[in-house]
Amino acid sequence: MTLNQRLHAGFAAAFGASPLIVSRAPGRVNLIGEHTDYNDGFAMPVAIGAETRVGFTPQPGADLRVMALDLGEEDRFAPSGVGALTGGSWRNYVRGVVDELNTAGVVVPGGMLAVAGSIARGTGLSSSASLEVALTHALLLAVGLEWSALDIALLAQRAECGFPGVRCGNLDQIASAATRQGHALLIDCRSLALRQIPLPDDIAVVIVQSGVERGLVDGEYNTRRAECERAAAFLGVAALRDADEAMLMAAKGKLDDLAWLRACHVIGDNRRTLEAAEALSANDLRTTGRLMRESHRSQAQDFGITVAATDQLSALLNTAIGTEGGARQTGGGFGGAVVAVMRRDRVDAVCGAVLASYRTPTGAMPAISIEIPADGAGVIAS
Repeated sequence: MTLNQRLHAGFAAAFGASPLIVSRAPGRVNLIGEHTDYNDGFAMPVAIGAETRVGFTPQPGADLRVMALDLGEEDRFAPSGVGALTGGSWRNYVRGVVDELNTAGVVVPGGMLAVAGSIARGTGLSSSASLEVALTHALLLAVGLEWSALDIALLAQRAECGFPGVRCGNLDQIASAATRQGHALLIDCRSLALRQIPLPDDIAVVIVQSGVERGLVDGEYNTRRAECERAAAFLGVAALRDADEAMLMAAKGKLDDLAWLRACHVIGDNRRTLEAAEALSANDLRTTGRLMRESHRSQAQDFGITVAATDQLSALLNTAIGTEGGARQTGGGFGGAVVAVMRRDRVDAVCGAVLASYRTPTGAMPAISIEIPADGAGVIAS
């Protein structure tokens, strides 16, 4: 059963009808530029085939009834008086979007709403951002509003920072909302300038799941952000985007060790991201791969967000790929997925090497997906 079929079947089972509106938003994999977004830096994601779909039939004056079809759970609340729930998990992402729309002056109608997705949660592929962006599209269409992709992304980011309490940057939501099929997206997370980078046909993007589920709220994501802010304050800059290696070296031994290391990673990954964008544009996989390997080492040694499984998987992939490409942990960290880029004619051999040598912590074979960069979010025919 396709995702669309699951959504329609679940909506009919829950509400006895078909949705009037259906929206979609993809997950993303970040090729390079990790934890740089909330430091006003640069990142380069692509949208992936896995996505979230939302079905909605508005009923003005009614409560908003929400079914999470993949979980078999529901929520119900008045859209004009929404509040966060303690331990609300997915419910707070939905409630956060509704609350932010209310704050923006949008009169959100009640009605029947169902959510289904194909992005595994806790894998570092932005299931939460995909939900927020798809939901925003559906609710805006219900009241006859059309916002830009960036405006939708920024509202979705505020929603995640609100009720769920993840102090995220804007990378994930922009990637879900504004990417184009066949392209990577270079994001300037301060100016919000976007550059679509066509990926050559002979380059493959491969995602391998480590089998270690990670959670940003329960993990150390917010701690890393605080450490970066401490480093920026010591260096006298608004954000680490404004610092360079010379400033960092001058602060060595004066700034506390943890904050100094965090700044090393962010400053380095900002540079690496800009260099990788130029390399990809020139179909230079040698340089792209070197930068990805450097980024993984920095995540491990300076930012402290890799785990043994992702270190092992990245090393295995980099050995199998060789010099024409590279691999690194992707996402917020502490588990999740590893992303690799390589020549398309190397995919079978590389995937074979992974399946022969890597097992998840539970002993299972890893899930592997070969991605064709997808379109950003939008509304589709129901």
